[in-house]
Amino acid sequence: FGLGHIAVEGLQLITYINTERVCAKDLVLMPGQTCPEHRHPPIGGDPGKEETFRCRMGVVYVYLDGTGDWDAITATVPPGSEGAYTVFREHVLRPGDQVTIAPDTLHWFQGGANGAVVSEFSTRSRDEFDVFTDVRIGRETVVAP
Repeated sequence: FGLGHIAVEGLQLITYINTERVCAKDLVLMPGQTCPEHRHPPIGGDPGKEETFRCRMGVVYVYLDGTGDWDAITATVPPGSEGAYTVFREHVLRPGDQVTIAPDTLHWFQGGANGAVVSEFSTRSRDEFDVFTDVRIGRETVVAP
């Protein structure tokens, strides 16, 4: 994401299929690694990506819009990025648990103490259009000299 600390705010993705209709990925999170807060907005006549996260290994903390309390969450907001995390309705997923995220819904997630592997099943993924709360995030890789 161009923040320079992938072990804190980052994500490893394995994409199995991504067509006009369906997408399947595995999301791999190191211990405490956070995928920053974002949403999948409408594009043209498409309402945005709907996705279901199913935990396969470890524990993952997923945060969505709704009633939640910053002081009561299990995850740790990455230091220096506190203003970029605004939703705190917590879902704790263990192997076999899942949650579905509606299109254009703010969300973020973090691997537990031993990391996590999460399978994502969704409508078409167009990551390049994701909107991140943290304005410092870039979607293109930049190689420093």
